Amino acid sequence: MRKRTPVSWLALASLAAVLIDAAPAAAAVLKATLITPADDARLERSRVERAYLGHPGGPLAEGLELAVDEARFELEAAGAEVALASVPAASVDAARAAAVAAEKNGAAVLLTDLPAEWTLAVADAVKLPVLNLSDASDRLRQQDCRARLFHLIPSERMRSDALAQTLVSRKWSKLLLLVGGSPQDASRAATAQASIKRYGLQLVGSKPFKLSADPRERDLANPLLLTAGSSYDAVWVVDSDGEFARTLPYRTVLPRPVVGDGGLLALAWHAQFERYGAPQVARRFAKATKRPMTAHDWAAWMAGKTLTAAAIAAPKGPNAAWAQAVAKSSLDGSKGTGLSFRAWDGQLRQPMLLSDGQGVIAQAPADGVLHPRNVLDTLGADAPEKLCPSAR
Repeated sequence: MRKRTPVSWLALASLAAVLIDAAPAAAAVLKATLITPADDARLERSRVERAYLGHPGGPLAEGLELAVDEARFELEAAGAEVALASVPAASVDAARAAAVAAEKNGAAVLLTDLPAEWTLAVADAVKLPVLNLSDASDRLRQQDCRARLFHLIPSERMRSDALAQTLVSRKWSKLLLLVGGSPQDASRAATAQASIKRYGLQLVGSKPFKLSADPRERDLANPLLLTAGSSYDAVWVVDSDGEFARTLPYRTVLPRPVVGDGGLLALAWHAQFERYGAPQVARRFAKATKRPMTAHDWAAWMAGKTLTAAAIAAPKGPNAAWAQAVAKSSLDGSKGTGLSFRAWDGQLRQPMLLSDGQGVIAQAPADGVLHPRNVLDTLGADAPEKLCPSAR
């Protein structure tokens, strides 16, 4: 019988050390914090029940969580992990404080569902990438841009360019513009006029409207009076609130289409989009949340895909690697083409969907629109037009 040679404890210890060294290092956790308004008037029950097209339909955390949950197998295969947190903020100062606290607690990326001023306060308070999920203001992409600020929701200029391209493709060249009385409406009307000029359309007139309970101002919201006296191919309405715009179609003097914030809208997403795997996305969201997926929900879902793509690209971190991965992300948004962030303004370049609320009528960029590098850059401010002073 062979005598066994005793194995020394030193040899076992050496073998264990080799195995430990050969084992993969534990993945770092990409922590992300969503900052939302504490009392969000957009989600007030009566407004949500009206289902204004182009407005939020529910909390954006739901789309964000769905995207991370959908990527769980890819994350596990890469040895990566994404952890989400959500913090409400009642003021701009509270939003700033929440951003600072999140950074101190190890967050690698911040996400905002906030007004423009609050988003800027968050971006200026930290040294982290900030993903803007809901504010479409062009100023955030132009004169008030930030180098680490990225935008998942399309800009106002992207929406108006998409509408202008659609009007050109249908030869509806003469436009009557109706504009609400808020400062936001005035800014958005200027953006609409820039798109009208950019694509060679003709503005035959611009009139203000006003919803008022004062009988003396009743005529300012009368569609027949507002649309009389001009010859036009379409009526473009700018109404950030949405109440007037939704009642305008089929009430104009001339039998003409309505576009803008009523009638035909340019959106990032519509639940009835039926191409490129979009129905499956819409069904998964509806199953998880018991409501249709809106454009804002799609932007939040894309933010979740951005986080998971960064975590998979750099499963061990650190924050700098994740920040770089966010900027260089190439994403699938179920719109038929790869999506990426523009270097000059942080905007996610993407096709736009034209919808009347019942389905998707068309897509932009429209057929025949050309660009020397990327046709998606015909929507929104192109590189030569940039006003953003922050280099990327």
